[in-house]
Amino acid sequence: MPITHRLQTALWIGLGLLALWLLALLGPILTPFLLAGILAYACNPLVDRLQGFGLPRLVGVLLVLLAGLAVLVGLALILVPLLIEEASMLTARIPDAANLADQRLGPWLQETFGIQMQLDAATLKQWATDNVGSVQTVARHAYESLKIGGVALLGVFINLLLTPVVMFYLLLDWHPLLERIENAIPRPLHGKAVRMAAEVNAVLSQFLRGQVLVMLILAAYYSITLSIADLPSAVAIGLLTGLLIFIPYVGFATGFTLALLVAVLQFAGWEPIIAVLVVFGIGQVLEGFLLTPFLVGERIGLHPLAVIFALMAFGQLFGFFGVLLALPASAALLVGLRELRVAYLASRLYRGPDA
Repeated sequence: MPITHRLQTALWIGLGLLALWLLALLGPILTPFLLAGILAYACNPLVDRLQGFGLPRLVGVLLVLLAGLAVLVGLALILVPLLIEEASMLTARIPDAANLADQRLGPWLQETFGIQMQLDAATLKQWATDNVGSVQTVARHAYESLKIGGVALLGVFINLLLTPVVMFYLLLDWHPLLERIENAIPRPLHGKAVRMAAEVNAVLSQFLRGQVLVMLILAAYYSITLSIADLPSAVAIGLLTGLLIFIPYVGFATGFTLALLVAVLQFAGWEPIIAVLVVFGIGQVLEGFLLTPFLVGERIGLHPLAVIFALMAFGQLFGFFGVLLALPASAALLVGLRELRVAYLASRLYRGPDA
């Protein structure tokens, strides 16, 4: 290899290591920029479509941002009334729940373990009165913990406010930014880099379409099955669960918690609770082992086993955002691995010194 090529290789390796070091160092402040970049990439085709209809790009960007805000407001209008209704129902039924637990759980504890315990509302109220000091101590520690966690909560709030601002500027200058990046690519590598970027873009587009399809199927599944189980607010819970599936764990955990709480507060025995467990258990299996591997994995060229492994590996390495980025990052890496495979098959290492 000529000395010039060696220097170029060493330079690119050094720049790559420097980029990884900067990502690790600046990780906490890169979250809104990373999230805004993902959202801008997903929304840019809509802005281009509106611009193709003759609208100024600024107007198209504002319309897309307003549409996204409307979706968030719609989800809030679905979730907040449901939470308020369940909170009021829980408050109203706490005495009945305590009396029911005293009638059914108390005798079982005494017969099985020899524990005599009263769980009725009057006893619980007396216990709370007798332990006011302990409650105040717990409340003080909780308040101190909230003060510490308030800084983190403030950081999350600032990130949420910063994300749409960054997204606005990215969408507004999307094509000039891409043009600057393209012009910065060394000319000998320009053709291959542009071709690989086009392949990555095609793969990620397929990923987004597959993910949307998974969300719609799961929203319909949870709405229909919870309605069959005769669960109150079944459609609202089902839609919320399906639409939040793109956020790993959050969508499933939110829907499952709400559905289980509604089932418990019905006081209709074990049937609603078992129905919720069965519905969400089947839904999790469908999502993790059928819908995501086949509808998303096949679209981006990944084997279903590779999809499952990518979700687990990225989650282990990078936590929540690792799971969020597992499939798109794997799709981008797949394009690079294809290029490496072609280079390997053409190399002397594979073909032998005499080839």
